[in-house]
Amino acid sequence: MMPEELRRGRYVSLTTFRKNGTGVATPVWYATEGSELYVWTRSDSWKVKRLRNDPRVEVAVCDLRGNVADGAERFAGTGRLVEGEELRRIRRLLSRKYTWQYWLTDVPAMIVRRGKRPHTGIVVTF
Repeated sequence: MMPEELRRGRYVSLTTFRKNGTGVATPVWYATEGSELYVWTRSDSWKVKRLRNDPRVEVAVCDLRGNVADGAERFAGTGRLVEGEELRRIRRLLSRKYTWQYWLTDVPAMIVRRGKRPHTGIVVTF
């Protein structure tokens, strides 16, 4: 079941793990639906590379800069990389949550890349 604070938050700190077990946290936009949390990121990002090696993730509500409040609960889950129709669904969810910010980021980037969107979705289950 999805923790309520994850349903209400604006950003999460997504921790993925290196081969040696060290966690690396990154603040990300996210959306939730049902019992899953969805993230959209560049396909060449380090978090995608780390998830290919180790599907463990940890998330915590954070601020825009990735600062997690003292005593905030962290939730362990499993990350799965997705593309195609699942990625389009994630884009729709994020565009609803971050309406103007999403379009300010995605549309200019798509124009610069001539319609290409080199992104991967991450689906986190708890």
